[in-house]
This record gives sequence, structure tokens and C-alpha cells, in this order.
Amino acid sequence: MTKPLSPEIGRAAMSALLKERSPLGPLKVMAKHVGYFFQIPLPMFKPFVVFGPEAVRKVLITERDKVLWRNTDPVTDLLDQGVLIVDGEEHDRYRALMETPLHPSRLAGYTQMMLSQTDRVTAQWKDGDTVDMLVESRKIALLIIMQTLFSKDVWDDLALIWHPILKAIEYISPGGWILWRKMPRFGYKKHLAVLDDYLFQIIKDRRAQNLQPPASNLQPDLLQHLINAGLTDKVIRDQMLTMMIAGHDTSTALLAWVFALLGQHPETHAQLVGEIATQEKSALLDHVIKESLRLYPPIHIGNRRIAQEMDFDGNKVPKDERLFYSIYLTHRDPAIWENAEDFCPERFSHGRKTPPMSYIPFGGGPRACIGAAFGQAEARVVITRLLQSFEFHAINADKIRPYMGATLEPRPGVLMKVRKKI
Repeated sequence: MTKPLSPEIGRAAMSALLKERSPLGPLKVMAKHVGYFFQIPLPMFKPFVVFGPEAVRKVLITERDKVLWRNTDPVTDLLDQGVLIVDGEEHDRYRALMETPLHPSRLAGYTQMMLSQTDRVTAQWKDGDTVDMLVESRKIALLIIMQTLFSKDVWDDLALIWHPILKAIEYISPGGWILWRKMPRFGYKKHLAVLDDYLFQIIKDRRAQNLQPPASNLQPDLLQHLINAGLTDKVIRDQMLTMMIAGHDTSTALLAWVFALLGQHPETHAQLVGEIATQEKSALLDHVIKESLRLYPPIHIGNRRIAQEMDFDGNKVPKDERLFYSIYLTHRDPAIWENAEDFCPERFSHGRKTPPMSYIPFGGGPRACIGAAFGQAEARVVITRLLQSFEFHAINADKIRPYMGATLEPRPGVLMKVRKKI
């Protein structure tokens, strides 16, 4: 059993919530005053929270058989049999089908497409425009993931699927359902149906194409792997929607946070622009991406259901309870990271000297993010292209705050005035 919180800690947590306007504030207070293991004391919602390399290793590796990915949350309702939320052999089968299209050996072949999709979005910008890099990053990431995994050009369909995708993300984001799981969820059914119809049509079109002689020079994409495996349309839809949401929303957050942080740190921004202009490969860009992922990991918390009682240094988590492992808190642990709250890309310049499992933006163990290498390569290609092509001047850098949605997003957006370089 966890000890009740003292009134002082409770007041500090409430003050942090009001100041930061995010549950991340109270989580940091709890971590500071309670430690690496605590329980959130809300009515009808009392998950256990752990963080730090030892706890993370236990959840992701050494005792991973004691936890289940499948919960009773809306993400299960939405993705059903998606690879992200199934366990055991079912997960292993789906993951094996997905590894080939996202294998690092394929990355070089995607570079030109990533550049073209980036240029496609920025071609809509005019000199002096103020653009929201959260929105623009989502456009780029969505175009790239759909082309990569499903060979689908969605440019002309953005108006059709844009709002349904945002509604799907909202549907699985934290909300009132946490306190009352059966609360009515109005305003989603129509939009989610549009998304389903769109994905099922892609599947139908591909099955029709497969009746024709194959193009021998093309490597099978993810969709083709799923069809060739004999999966039903419904199970294919579940994998497509899983990868569509997870594959673009995480990249959206990463790209947007990089620009938010560059806007808040103009000296680093200027140094990076200079390095990209003069060097074929920018080490600073890699460090900026890594530090962005440290401070604002898109998937900032892992949500598990306990299948068998777990012990964390004498603290018991009973079977069937909900367990969160916090990547966000692990990445900001002052016992591991010097100046943990500060943006310091240079901390990665001489190699990482922190304990294993202390830096886990893509999770770890056998179920680490399947698109980790792809996402980082995509970020390098897109950011380089954007900084080579445009000048960016931050508009609202001091007003950006992290928002806990399906991913950790910069809200209310990342406003930048853009000018095309000659």
C-alpha cells in the first residue's frame, strides 16, 4: 500500500497544476517529494506510477511477462486488434509482418519521397506568412507515412481525412473517460466512420490491383505484406489505423517540438542553420533531435495492466491494477541528468554517459517502437530541408506549453514567420 499524501505535497501538486496547466506539473512534484514509486490519488482513478532506469527495465524487459498492453481504454476500442495493443503470439505475428517495410536498410530509398512531400507542403507558404509548425509538421508526417506504408498519395484527400484523424487522436487522448470509463462519447462516431471507410477503400483498391500482373521492380509495402499474409480486411484495417495514427502523430510532435525549442533558443537555431549550410551531415542536428526527444518524448508515458503482482523495491502493485511508467520523469531525473530541465543539445555531443534505460524515447526491449529508426531519419531529412529552404522567426515561443494528448504536443501551436531563402 502507498502512504497517503501529506497536505503539503497535495498543495504543491495543485499549485504545479495551476502553474503549468498540465498534469505533468503534479507528476514532477510527486516524483520530487515521494520518489520513484507513487499512486495518483484521484477518485475512481488510482494508477501506480514508476519511473527511473531500474523500474523501466523491469516493466519493459526483465518482468515484461507480468504486464499486458491491452487495457480497457478507448485506444482498445479504436484499434481493436492493432499491433500496439495486443499481446503474446498475436502481437509477434503482426510485428513480424511490419518489420520489413520499416527496416533501416529501406530508409535511403525513402529520402527523396520525404523531400518531395516536404516541398509539397511548403510550396503553399508565401513569404512573410505565419505558419503553425504543429499543423504543417502533421501534414508532412501524414503524407510521408501514408506513402511509405501504403503507397497512398493522400494530398488530394487531406481535406477529407484531416478532421477525422484529429478526432481519432482526440478520442484516445486523456479525458473525462479516465474517471468514468462508460461516459458517453458524443461527436466521434461519424468522423471515425469516415476514417474506416477511407482505409477499407484503400484495402479494396489494393486487392483489385493484385489481380493484375505484379510490378517486379517494386518492393512490397506494409499493406502488401498484410494482404499477402492472408489477414482479413478488418485486421488489416486495425494495423493500418494503428500505424497511421502512431506513425504520424509521434513524428508530428517531434518535428513541432524541435521548432518550438529552436524558437526558444535562437543561438542554437543560428548555429544549426550555419552547420546545415556548410556540412553534409550535421552533428548538432542529431543532438537537437535527441535533446528534443529527451525533454518532450512524444510517447511520454507507458500504460500497462498488471497480469501478475509486481514489486518495486518493496512496493507492491497488485494484479489487475493500472501501471504507468513515465518516460517524461525518467528523462528529467536530476539524479541522472545534469540541469535536467534545461535544453542542452551539447549533452549528447560526447556520447551518452547515462545508465541504460535512462533514455527511452522509443521505449525499449522486444516491444520498442518499430519505427524508431524511420522516425529519426525522417526528422533529419525534413528539418534539414526546411532550414535550408526557409528562415524561421518565432512568434509565440514564450507561450508554448506541453499538452498531454495521444502524444506530448506543443500547444497552442508553434507559430513561425517564414521567408524563403534565395
